[in-house]
Amino acid sequence: MTSNEKAEQICAAADDMKAERIEMLDVHAKTSVADFFIVCSGNSDRHVDAIAERVAEKMAELKSRPLRTEGDRTGWVLQDYGDVIFHVMREEQRQFFDLETFWNTMKPSPDLA
Repeated sequence: MTSNEKAEQICAAADDMKAERIEMLDVHAKTSVADFFIVCSGNSDRHVDAIAERVAEKMAELKSRPLRTEGDRTGWVLQDYGDVIFHVMREEQRQFFDLETFWNTMKPSPDLA
């Protein structure tokens, strides 16, 4: 499965659980860490955990398991699928950390071109 297909599957699974403001950020020219970051919001800690669980279940069905997962029951869950990193968080945390602005304003790295 390509990184783009993986990112689309993650977005679809998050959408199935009514995740809010799902954004897929193409960061392949900005960092070697991943090709895509997906950021979305849940309206409570329980909702955040439910979204993360559904994404993990869907990806396991597709034979893709996260290399690591961080943040269970904290209002921000990160799942690292290697070339795609999935963030689901409460809206307050999302606004505070503002990952979208950070990655969207970063210039591409000449070393990754």
